Amino acid sequence: MAGAGGPQRARSGGFTLLELLLAFMVFALSFATVLEILSGSMRNTVRARQYTEAALTAQSVMDQVGLEIPLEAGTSMAGEAGDYRWEIELFEYVESEENPQSVELAELTNIELLQVDLQVSWGQPPRDQTSRFSTVKALSADRDRLVR
Repeated sequence: MAGAGGPQRARSGGFTLLELLLAFMVFALSFATVLEILSGSMRNTVRARQYTEAALTAQSVMDQVGLEIPLEAGTSMAGEAGDYRWEIELFEYVESEENPQSVELAELTNIELLQVDLQVSWGQPPRDQTSRFSTVKALSADRDRLVR
């Protein structure tokens, strides 16, 4: 039946090709964004695992200072623990701005302070990573007299 404005075209109620293409583009962009977020999350998880393992390796090496690693100024050692390489150096502690009286206090109490610097590395160049750890160890300046 024709209306007053001429013959009416029947609407099918479906989507046009343009609407389908637009919906597909929105879906594709959303999916790409989700994949990028997941990819970044996985990279961050791997990086966090590596730093955690480096910290555990550092703790293990620091625990060896005074046992397997001599507790003496001038000591330098290197080694490996799995995929991680480490280098440790012990030297006499030098007074810092953060704690300027520490050396004076150590001398008054007859304690020797040694700074322990540890570097843990992993990976292959050019993407190798390094973490540095540092602590101060105290030991009796009379240790030779006490041992005898």
